[in-house]
Amino acid sequence: MISTEGAPQGVIPASLLKGQKALVTGANSGIGKATAIGLGRAGADVVVNYVSGADAAQEVVEEIASFGVRAAAYEADVSQEDQVVAMMDRMVQEFGTIDILVANAGLQRDAAFEDMTLAQWQKVLDVNLTGQFLCAREATKEFLRRGVVPEVSRAAGKIICMSSVHQIIPWAGHANYASSKGGVQMLMATLAQELAPKKIRVNAIAPGAIKTPINQSAWETPEARKDLLRLIPYERIGEPEDIAHAAVALASDLMDYVVGTTLYVDGGMTLFPGFATGG
Repeated sequence: MISTEGAPQGVIPASLLKGQKALVTGANSGIGKATAIGLGRAGADVVVNYVSGADAAQEVVEEIASFGVRAAAYEADVSQEDQVVAMMDRMVQEFGTIDILVANAGLQRDAAFEDMTLAQWQKVLDVNLTGQFLCAREATKEFLRRGVVPEVSRAAGKIICMSSVHQIIPWAGHANYASSKGGVQMLMATLAQELAPKKIRVNAIAPGAIKTPINQSAWETPEARKDLLRLIPYERIGEPEDIAHAAVALASDLMDYVVGTTLYVDGGMTLFPGFATGG
């Protein structure tokens, strides 16, 4: 097996998103952090949303600001309507508008199905699905109010829903999480269909196995890593920067004709690798 581990070495053009205003939810760690930094590196001003971990969020803000763009950290629980509305109002007031939403905030509350509590089920659906609905709804209101500004972007707004390969791959022990991501897929597609005539582009990214704190147990030991790599034809575990690069591209006018699509960034995990030698 050829080892290709390590962070991707892509180069993000510093002017690709110049003048645009982005909000990334759940952006003080993991995929959200890398995505917020990637958008800032591409020239966007970025709001870093978090629900806990203010110090970590501020560190992300400082790194983004080092690229010569504006950045700020906003605390808000995306599952709470009043907090989402207040966050979007604040962003419009302080940054002028919003051009890009990356609805990334998510969590897991794993349990065998027969042991899963209603609270575990509801918490995951509230954050992972309802949170995306609320953020997308409020962003859409601003996109429609402002309309297309051609010198900024060909679209009135861009929404990127962070999903998962588990929107199509069943995942025993994670019924709440997989159900939430299946819901994200249909929410994204329905919004894309409805909002495309209004020049709002909605797409999703479905990460596979990515090295983040939420799934550290799946790759931190040699045995776990070996088991995980059996599920990845490309034979490396993804890095948060892999997702950041995809988000920057989807948010840019380079992808202006991409609407209602889920981009699987998974090293081939959704290719059903178990069938490569059988079936």
